[in-house]
Amino acid sequence: MATPPATAPTPAPAPVPGRNDWATHAADTIDRVVTGIGDKTARPLTAIAAAVVFGLVIAAAATTLLVLVSIGMVRALVNYLPFDLQTRKVWVAEAITGGIFTLAGLFVWRKRRPKRS
Repeated sequence: MATPPATAPTPAPAPVPGRNDWATHAADTIDRVVTGIGDKTARPLTAIAAAVVFGLVIAAAATTLLVLVSIGMVRALVNYLPFDLQTRKVWVAEAITGGIFTLAGLFVWRKRRPKRS
């Protein structure tokens, strides 16, 4: 039994200039269009979503901080006001804290618009 002679693999045909350019051009065009759409939609949406998430986190942290500061102010004033009755101390401490926040709110309200000349 004789072994068949080894045959060399046939090489792929050399590309003919001008014949396969349409495939490369079409692939480049599709890639350019998909990248352009992604740049114009996905990136801005990602930035907007990140801004919304960070804004919500900052708002929650600021609200928590404001509540804790007001509680701390009332407790500190209750401890250091020179009254004997405990209920009067709490009422006065809450009034002082409310007054401070009211003055801060009025100040911010006044700064909401530029001054008219």
